[in-house]
Amino acid sequence: MLAHAVDPLGKLAGNPCEGIKRLYSGDRSEIIWTDADVEALKRTCTPEIAHAVDLAIHTGLRQGDLLRLCWSHVGDDAIKITTGKSKHRREAIIPLYDALRDVLASIPKRSTTILTNSLGRPWGLGFGSCFVLAKAKAGLADRNLHFHDLRGTAATRFYAADLPKRVIAEILAREEDHVEKIIRRYVDRTARTKAVIRQLSDFFRTK
Repeated sequence: MLAHAVDPLGKLAGNPCEGIKRLYSGDRSEIIWTDADVEALKRTCTPEIAHAVDLAIHTGLRQGDLLRLCWSHVGDDAIKITTGKSKHRREAIIPLYDALRDVLASIPKRSTTILTNSLGRPWGLGFGSCFVLAKAKAGLADRNLHFHDLRGTAATRFYAADLPKRVIAEILAREEDHVEKIIRRYVDRTARTKAVIRQLSDFFRTK
């Protein structure tokens, strides 16, 4: 709450709790949304929530960056946006591959921001509660899945597509030496195994 009051609200000059060691540290290793999870949610959720989920899966952006993502951030070849997590010192660069273009084309342009609520207005603080309600309606309330875990689903797909770590780092707006940690944390074992199989098959095929 205090961090939010500092940025973006600007109500506080600083966060008095910043630097205090956390008593709790969560480990959400390998917790991702499967295709079945996503399909179950989209069967009952509103189009606005579905658009947010699709965009999260295809970009890997955090929730805060997704909700402020504007059509002006979409260039000819890539989406470029500075990330709030880095206090806008880093820039996420997401290539406009065909599936991502299809997602963007399916979203109506009703505001300067890409994602809007049912009234056609930019999302505010209500997005989180609407997403929780959508999860409950889809019968996923008891599943330990957060919206942020869609970022892991995106990482899984990027890794499974054999993208170089440098490219994944640019997409996720992280340093390249952190990409391996992201992969270990978010990419499921199935994707890793399939990637190893492809690499070994290619190697022995050339031999």
